[in-house]
Amino acid sequence: MSHADTALPSDVTTARPTRRRVLQGAAVVAAAAAVPVVAASPAAAATTGGSYITPSARHHLLRRASYGPSPKSLADVSRLGLAGWVEWQLAPYSIPDPQVGALLARLPVPNDGTAITTVKARLDAGTIDGWQQFMSVPKSLVIRSVWSTRQLHTVMEELWSDLFNVTVPHDGTNESRANYQYTIRSKALGRFEDLLWGITRHPAMLTYLNNRDSTKYAPNENQGRELLELHSIGVDAGYDENDIKNAARVLTGMTVNDDTGEFSYQSWMHWVGPVSVFGFTHANATAGGGETVAKALVSYLAKHPKTAQRVCYRIAQRFVSDDPSPALVAALAKTYTANNTAIAPVVRQVLASAEFASARGLKVRRPLEHVAATLRVMGVGPGPSGTDAVNSLVWQCRGMGQQPMAWSQPDGFPERAETWLSTATTLNRWSTSRYLVEGWGTGDLVRPDLATYLFGSTSPKTYGEMVDKASTKLFGRILPTPHRDAVITFLGAKPLSPLNPDSSVLTWRLRSWVSLLLDTPYHLYR
Repeated sequence: MSHADTALPSDVTTARPTRRRVLQGAAVVAAAAAVPVVAASPAAAATTGGSYITPSARHHLLRRASYGPSPKSLADVSRLGLAGWVEWQLAPYSIPDPQVGALLARLPVPNDGTAITTVKARLDAGTIDGWQQFMSVPKSLVIRSVWSTRQLHTVMEELWSDLFNVTVPHDGTNESRANYQYTIRSKALGRFEDLLWGITRHPAMLTYLNNRDSTKYAPNENQGRELLELHSIGVDAGYDENDIKNAARVLTGMTVNDDTGEFSYQSWMHWVGPVSVFGFTHANATAGGGETVAKALVSYLAKHPKTAQRVCYRIAQRFVSDDPSPALVAALAKTYTANNTAIAPVVRQVLASAEFASARGLKVRRPLEHVAATLRVMGVGPGPSGTDAVNSLVWQCRGMGQQPMAWSQPDGFPERAETWLSTATTLNRWSTSRYLVEGWGTGDLVRPDLATYLFGSTSPKTYGEMVDKASTKLFGRILPTPHRDAVITFLGAKPLSPLNPDSSVLTWRLRSWVSLLLDTPYHLYR
């Protein structure tokens, strides 16, 4: 039975109702919001999204630079101020994160930089399972996205994971993929040049793009091509086939030791002779010097103006809008170059920009963001043991089309809104909201009493007060009257209809209509 078949809402009986009922409820609210259930285009999203989002600068920052506001993160921003919170987040390893450390320790390999040799030995000995080892990578990202205090660091980890995608699972990478994720995360806010070199020579990437089998006799062009097309200057930069061939020649000899699984430079495999790649030239005169030539090429590409533009476009696209202005990208690229490819100054600048401040509602949440934001805003904590619940969250993301790191092509998951607004994705998102709020299939997650969480110690006296308090807690704002009244009408009441503490909408029907609120544009846009 599919997730969608089991994630069915109720506001009439204690049994799970029909799919028709949840679609009716979502359609009621979508109609009241005067937007289609699925946005017709990115332009439609851009013109309508801002009207749903609270003008609160705290909420806006946390919708973009984290996986969504939570009570703790809102308190952190209030305590530190907007700029202070950003500076705090830009130094992630100074932020204690013991809860996440304890959760990651439950994984077979917790993505903490454990040597590939060690992991390979455990796999060979059968002390860890290969599939569980693979799945520890997406589980790790889900854990961090929901519960880490180092939220901005995790956002950047996901951004680079898309740019430097190595699909999970992929043949030959089970011993190296967790270490590869650590490489991305450890360099996510450092220098782009170091990040690019780290992933270029990593066994997971060398395996994924076939460079470990590339020799001077038969250079494999896959990684040389993607180094230019995806990882640095971009497909529109103007390079030609000779540039690709020479990039592939430069990378020959960079391979993997079959015994240890670690990176190995094998000089006998390296192609020797002059090379020219998009303005980079080198005599490449000796087999023993090939790795030095490769590092010089990567350094040249990382510092190239085309790479500066492309990297800064990706950052602006993640934090500001699907189509950031050329002026903003140019300003960020100038900072990138002036700071020797350092990433943190670019992130600091984009989050302080006027374009960022005015971009409320110009992005939509991708599936992982929807899962994380829903759990964060509901105050849901991790289970007391194991990772079964986290595994179910990974599968919920998969049902919406974004199991972390599972994109099958080297270019990573799309960023643009239209990818995530199809009818199928929308239906699965609605079902997922229900799963997360009701706790179906995620039973060992720790959930606060929902009525107390939303309303405090004083029960609301009317339906209008009830919906106002809930929307303020969930969205940082009161819903406009037509939208609030649409929810109340769906519940079969009027705004001034009286409530008792034991009313069904405050007890057994509470999770039903709260999940409905989380299916509206107020939670979709960010």
